[in-house]
Amino acid sequence: MTNPWRTANAETLAQALSDTRQRTLGLIQAWQAALPDLAVPPRPGMNPPLWEWGHIAWFQEWWTVRNRQRGEGIRSASLGDGFGPSLMPRADALYNSSEVAHDSRWSLPLPDLQHTQRYLAEVLAHSLAHLRAAPESTDEALYFWRLVVQHEAMHNEAAVYMAQDLGLTLPEALYVGRTQADIDPVSISVLHIPGQVWTLGHSGSGFAFDNECQAHPVTLAAFEIDAMAVTWSQYLPFLQATGHALPPHVRGTQGDWQVRRLGQWRAMDLNAPVVHVNAADAQAWCDWAGRRLPNEAEWACAAHSPDFSWGQVWEWTASDFSPYPGFVAHPYRDYSEPWWHGHRVLRGACAATSAHVVDVRYRNFFVPERRDIFAGFRSVKL
Repeated sequence: MTNPWRTANAETLAQALSDTRQRTLGLIQAWQAALPDLAVPPRPGMNPPLWEWGHIAWFQEWWTVRNRQRGEGIRSASLGDGFGPSLMPRADALYNSSEVAHDSRWSLPLPDLQHTQRYLAEVLAHSLAHLRAAPESTDEALYFWRLVVQHEAMHNEAAVYMAQDLGLTLPEALYVGRTQADIDPVSISVLHIPGQVWTLGHSGSGFAFDNECQAHPVTLAAFEIDAMAVTWSQYLPFLQATGHALPPHVRGTQGDWQVRRLGQWRAMDLNAPVVHVNAADAQAWCDWAGRRLPNEAEWACAAHSPDFSWGQVWEWTASDFSPYPGFVAHPYRDYSEPWWHGHRVLRGACAATSAHVVDVRYRNFFVPERRDIFAGFRSVKL
């Protein structure tokens, strides 16, 4: 599935920005109800909630309000005299993720929730005004609004998996970024993909992240790949046979298996994909089952089959997160470049992923040790 939001016009983008902000505000309210002091412990995979929400506003302001070259798309400067002042004093010192070290975010003098929400509202109003004034709906003119919609949606997903990690209770409607109807069912278990030269990466019109460019040929041998992600019914026998550690948010009780989602324990759906496993867990199952993880080119090729079901969990691949040949950083230079080779590519989407983000070309990436994200995997025959 390619994402229609990547080619959205100004009117559609304005609606997407407003809809995304409504989810943000709903998550703020839910977090405040579940954790009134909004205090979370310093962890590598988390940010203070107040910092997260202020950063959402700052990022939108930086690229669509303060950026005087916002209409030039990827030709825009990334900093310097081309950027005007912020609506909030010291915003750059508080929220610029490229400059503010992760561990320092817990000790910053962050504005309180009321002032943070005011900043969010003021920035959105200015951003929408600039969007309405955009002279034309070209890819260049709309690049930064397409970027900030997806950026905010990604942080909303982070708010969900952070809540999951902390065991907080959130309303189901805020957990789900899409409906189950968006995920196509399949009636077969494996796909046989013939050998071919596959074009990996983005080309043509519409928005693309820099790490998705440039399109290039990859020679693939024929392979057999699971039609859907590995399920609990396939994973539990491995746990029982090997004594491998249980994923977080899973327990066995009186002969039954349960999973915890957003603070609530419920019966495990054995046909649902495994979730909260890291890359080593996925590889261990593959070793036990005599299978292997797909590389990202195999995943992308197979995903174009109508019988390939994806979108319930992010899926670990065997591919290191590295630049495609001819990579050129976009103005948001720290989106990809700092993370090469220390992270693993995940493909797909999860239930908490916004529809504004879901795209068959999207390269998610995390360090392979992470279990807090909504990640599973599928396998390929050796």
